[in-house]
Amino acid sequence: MVALDRRHTVELLRPRRSERILDAGCGTGAHLGLMLRSGSFPVGLDLSRGMLKVTRAKHPSVPLAQADLNDRLPVRRRSFDAVLCALVGEHLSNLRLLFREIRDGLVRGGRFVFSVFHPEMAAAGIEANFEQDGVEYRLGALRHTVADYLNLIDRAGFRRIEVQEFRGDDVLVEEVPWASKYLGRPLLLAVEARTS
Repeated sequence: MVALDRRHTVELLRPRRSERILDAGCGTGAHLGLMLRSGSFPVGLDLSRGMLKVTRAKHPSVPLAQADLNDRLPVRRRSFDAVLCALVGEHLSNLRLLFREIRDGLVRGGRFVFSVFHPEMAAAGIEANFEQDGVEYRLGALRHTVADYLNLIDRAGFRRIEVQEFRGDDVLVEEVPWASKYLGRPLLLAVEARTS
């Protein structure tokens, strides 16, 4: 899932030189390297101290802060050109507040890219998971629908909302062989939106 997200979500984000980008739910910093290579100035937020420690070791120049995305974000109004929120939405209960906080943190015309484990998979009883050191970890998820996400993003005041769904494909299976059981299934929902 992370491999599929990394491939598609960053393409939607298109980080640019000198942009200020918030990675809300940065985890271990999977997307921060590309942001840095593009010449942008990323900032990472995550709830997990452990993940932030890993991120800090990989990207010592990136400002990081511990934050619960279900609460108000520790960011100033209109301080970011773009916000990425990848693969965390399905774990959050207060998306209404999160989307408003993200909108308020963006400059006019700012970009918001949001991705989640596809709700169809969760509805089928398949949980997001990852493998590390031969151990598979399953992550619980709240049951948000595609309509839930889109309606909340719209109500937060975003415009030009575009939706893409990505399915398991041969490239994913090449990277993650055990993902062959998901070939052709919708795995990732990605949304790109702008502030007005």
